[in-house]
This record gives sequence, C-alpha cells and structure tokens, in this order.
Amino acid sequence: MVDKKFKEKLIKKFQTHPGDTGSPQVQVAILTEDVKFLVDHLKIHKKDFSSRRGLLKKVSERRRLLKYLGRENPEAHDELVKKLKLKTKSAVDAAKEEPEPLIGATKKRMNRAIKHGGGLRNGPHEAVADEEPPPEEIL
Repeated sequence: MVDKKFKEKLIKKFQTHPGDTGSPQVQVAILTEDVKFLVDHLKIHKKDFSSRRGLLKKVSERRRLLKYLGRENPEAHDELVKKLKLKTKSAVDAAKEEPEPLIGATKKRMNRAIKHGGGLRNGPHEAVADEEPPPEEIL
C-alpha cells in the first residue's frame, strides 16, 4: 500500500483546490498508485489471491470514478488520464462517438428473423410482427 507521506504528495499534486482530499482526481491518483503497488506485489507472489481480489476491487473503483469524471468534466478526465498515463478513451471523443452497431447474438437474431420472415420474439411463445400482414385478396 501507499505510505502516508507519498499519499500526501499525491494529494498535493492532484488536488483541485487547497484542502481538497476527496475529489475524483485525487481518488483516482491514489487508486492508481495502489494498483501499481499491487501489480508489482502479484508479480512476485503469484498465488496471493486475496491481494488479487483487492487489486480487482481497486481497478473497478478507479474505472467507476473515471467514468463519473468523464461524464461530469471531460476536460479534467482527459488531463488526469494524460498525467497518470492510463490507457483509456478520451471522454470528449467518447461523447461525440456514435453508438456501436448491433453485434453478436442480437445481430444473428435479427438476421434470422429477416431470413425467415418472422419478427423477433418478446418471450418464448410470443412473436412480434414487424410489418402489417398483406390484405387478403377478394375473389
């Protein structure tokens, strides 16, 4: 874990205003140093599964904080990612990006429905009509 003096240096470096100890930037910086420490520890102690679990918790917490920061303040997010040299998408670019196309099972289901002329199912026995049925011809 990060010792107290090093933690104070991190807080001073990443604080957004004097006395700031809990902003997302500071929390992400501390978590990043914890992650680095745990990664080095796990390289030596490969079977330390308790520390591995702690590492995963810290990484997911950091990811949540970065996601929050990217949503609330994209410029600060990008600056922090650059300072910490993290591998993540730019929050500004992510906001401009179009949603990804359908992939995987959903795309397969849609292609199957189109191929067989049916609709996608809501449940196990209910078919949803994609189009209105053609009018019956009068003889």
